[in-house]
Amino acid sequence: MKIAIIGTGAVGGYYGALLANAGMDVHFLVHSNFEHVRRHGLIVDSVNGDMVLPKVNAYGAPEDMPRCDIGIIALKTTSNEALKTILPTVLKPDATVVVLQNGLGVERQVLKILPGATAIGGLCFLCANKIGPGHVKHLDYGAIRMGQYRIDEKAAGITDQLSTVHEIFSAAGVPVNLSGDLGMARWEKLAWNIPFNGLSVILNADTSMLIQSEPAQALLRTIMLEVIVGARNCGYDIGEDFAETMIAATKKMVAYEPSMKLDYDGKRPLEIDAIYRKPLQAAAESGYRMEKIRMIMLQLEYLDRHNRML
Repeated sequence: MKIAIIGTGAVGGYYGALLANAGMDVHFLVHSNFEHVRRHGLIVDSVNGDMVLPKVNAYGAPEDMPRCDIGIIALKTTSNEALKTILPTVLKPDATVVVLQNGLGVERQVLKILPGATAIGGLCFLCANKIGPGHVKHLDYGAIRMGQYRIDEKAAGITDQLSTVHEIFSAAGVPVNLSGDLGMARWEKLAWNIPFNGLSVILNADTSMLIQSEPAQALLRTIMLEVIVGARNCGYDIGEDFAETMIAATKKMVAYEPSMKLDYDGKRPLEIDAIYRKPLQAAAESGYRMEKIRMIMLQLEYLDRHNRML
């Protein structure tokens, strides 16, 4: 099977390199660093062992790529408008599309563009940064939790397509945990993403600084609990103890700047819509208003516009 990596940043570069290093037929769509990656390949400095791929299949434009059987979307959600052009050009009409993005509503976008495709959501538990052209630094973790998306947003169970993708990633050494209910998995990831991404920008702090501060940790917990109540109102029964599980796991993590903090520091658009606005809308439609999270969203909108001088 031909595999397309759509977006060769930290996430796409790391997982794409693992797949290519395992002998898969991988094709990388590269934006700003195309010439460098075409000439020099990819480098991954990893806690699990470094990888140097001096030659990879790199392309600067979608129309130059072969039609692929599997597409892995590793773009930021702020770039998803480009998928309208990229997906029909790069993928076969019945392709399997693995969406490695945060937030809600991303798989629905994919199926609007490719109605005959299979959409699989992937929640990455990965600490990795792009530190140079074609150069990724992997600091910690690396597992992906995957589930298949249904257009009616009900639990899809463990399907054949999901099992196939599981086998491919597992063969490349990626720990994959399957979920029969993608909606539940996405809300559980939001319980981490919403507080840690937002507060890392607002308080100018990495994960270690946040988790080691008693006031910040109390704020994290309060926000997590509001996400959990929002999830319950949307039909996903996440226990309150899940907040403590997330806090305990983060205490074990190396000091890390979440992706939103890196985007803010780089004066790039923040993923406010997928991570904040869409969950707020979903909870409101169920009859619950997540007011604390709305306050965080409004602060991020102000900071984002001021930061980029909009």
